[in-house]
Amino acid sequence: MNEIIESIKKSTIEIQKIIAQGDMGKSEEQNSTGDTQLKLDIISDEVIENNFKELKSVKKIVSEEQEHIIDICDEGEYLIAYDPLDGSSLVDVNLSVGSIYGIYKNDFTGDNIVASIYVVFGPRIEMVICNGETVKLYRMKNEEFYYIKDIKMNESGTLNSPGSTQQCWYPHHKEMIDQMFKENYELTYSGGMVPDLHHILVRGGGLFSYPGASDKPEGKLRQLFEVFPYAHIFETAGGGATNGQGRVLEIKTRHIHDTSPCFFGSNSEINRVINAYK
Repeated sequence: MNEIIESIKKSTIEIQKIIAQGDMGKSEEQNSTGDTQLKLDIISDEVIENNFKELKSVKKIVSEEQEHIIDICDEGEYLIAYDPLDGSSLVDVNLSVGSIYGIYKNDFTGDNIVASIYVVFGPRIEMVICNGETVKLYRMKNEEFYYIKDIKMNESGTLNSPGSTQQCWYPHHKEMIDQMFKENYELTYSGGMVPDLHHILVRGGGLFSYPGASDKPEGKLRQLFEVFPYAHIFETAGGGATNGQGRVLEIKTRHIHDTSPCFFGSNSEINRVINAYK
């Protein structure tokens, strides 16, 4: 596991330099869901893939930007699913973006995730590492990562980060979100999953939601690359993650690019979601 973490640190340093000087133009390629890829997405994906290919402990990798699983080392122990640069279009307006990594054993399913890591590329470069027992925050300075603190969720929070197209929300979801704002929850929404979830985690509570809606009944966020890694982090930090019906990490995955409705937050807010979705 240590060599995987070191590889991610190496990729983080390289991607930060690419972001600072990078080409924000569109490529002629599309990812698995038909979205036109930015050149920045493709370059970041190549950096991470090339660094993982050097590791003996990694058996397979799969990127959100690619269609198929890539074999790395037959004797490897770990499988890694990653989103190389989540929210990359926000770089053009100088907002924070991030990389997300889910580390699995045996198979790419929620019940096989053993570690999760994400990186925030913002005014500061921060990395959060979850090993299933603790969630630790690190900050980069002079290309070295320094431990800052353990992240732990409070029983409830004050932040509300509602995603997806509001005009497509189902009535019970809209009612829940509206009620939270009536109770003085603070809106936090950048358009980027990584910075918004990081905000909730570092502040210790609140709710991030990306529900199923009439335009996307199965949600938009991908299970292996985004949903499962953050579910693992929130549960380990003392919070929760649900799809509205049950625990996120118990969702069955049929295809590597499956999506799911998802809600992440402190326990009070997750219980609110479960009650609203009964």
